[in-house]
Amino acid sequence: MTLQFIHDNKGKTTGVFIPIEEWNALKSKYSDIEDEVMSIIPEWQKDIVNQRLKDYKHNNVQALDFEIAMDEIEKEL
Repeated sequence: MTLQFIHDNKGKTTGVFIPIEEWNALKSKYSDIEDEVMSIIPEWQKDIVNQRLKDYKHNNVQALDFEIAMDEIEKEL
């Protein structure tokens, strides 16, 4: 499995990135894994994401390209 570990600026591991192909393979092998993962996400966070998706679908003109946004953020650092 090809995992990428995410670290903060102090080198502490704060997360793990799983490529989508491997995530889909895990979901196929363990059919209830997605339900388990989704159950640990607080409802208020799901509500925020759902509202943002709804806003995007209603008016996607305001959306920024990820690479352009990251370049702008890095310029400010």
